[in-house]
Amino acid sequence: MRLLFLGDLVGRAGRTIVIERLPELVERNRLDFVVVNGENAAAGFGITEQILQDVLDAGADVVTTGNHVWDQRDTLVYIERQDRLLRPANYPVGSPGRGAHLFRARNGANVLVANVMGRVYMDALDDPFAAIDRILDECPLGQVADAIIIDMHAEATSEKQAMGHFCDGRASLVVGTHTHTPTADHQILDGGTAYLSDAGMCGDYNSVLGMEKDEPVSRFMRKIPGGRFTPSMGPATLCGVAVETDDATGLATAVSPVRLGGRLEQVMPSFWGS
Repeated sequence: MRLLFLGDLVGRAGRTIVIERLPELVERNRLDFVVVNGENAAAGFGITEQILQDVLDAGADVVTTGNHVWDQRDTLVYIERQDRLLRPANYPVGSPGRGAHLFRARNGANVLVANVMGRVYMDALDDPFAAIDRILDECPLGQVADAIIIDMHAEATSEKQAMGHFCDGRASLVVGTHTHTPTADHQILDGGTAYLSDAGMCGDYNSVLGMEKDEPVSRFMRKIPGGRFTPSMGPATLCGVAVETDDATGLATAVSPVRLGGRLEQVMPSFWGS
């Protein structure tokens, strides 16, 4: 199975490159399932229902989130009717929406997607490891799910790596989001799980984490907010990770970063053959 995960979609620049380029990527490379982290899609803070629908219409099968999931207040309502939008599974019991779900891929396979949020330098949510353990026990790879993708939305690389090893052999892919900077540690762990510490963002990299530079630089220098953070509108780079899995086991056989457009060095998976 061919899986694609795209990192945090930031503002209009990030939305535009995903909506414009994803349909061709899906068709040309015969992608079976696509996940996009969309928590910064609406002017950098949260995601509206219309933007969600636009991303789904472009070819995403599921949209994950993180600490900005509730920044658009309407999300508290519409997430209940949008089962392809996930919030972190370790939010307290009773929170709107869901943190994991089993979806049908284009090839008919069952794909479990789970979204959790780290706790190091982040909000003090419930234990993400316990949450993932319950999810994987309820929907094991190779039995109920043909593939499993876990979005670990976290600040600390150590916490992301720990989650990768915790899930090794029980998931197809564990990928980090939140820091908006693509890492170079894509690998297949000992048990067969593909791992990447951070998928990077889909947005303008001539920026500070996707935001216009002046305000973040000023805050670091003066320690005083001077205005709002505004998403940068320059040419965006589509960033993420591609994985191929063994149909018999659901474990990874190949993993590669994906970088398309914008300022960063372009990378396309050799195993896509295009």
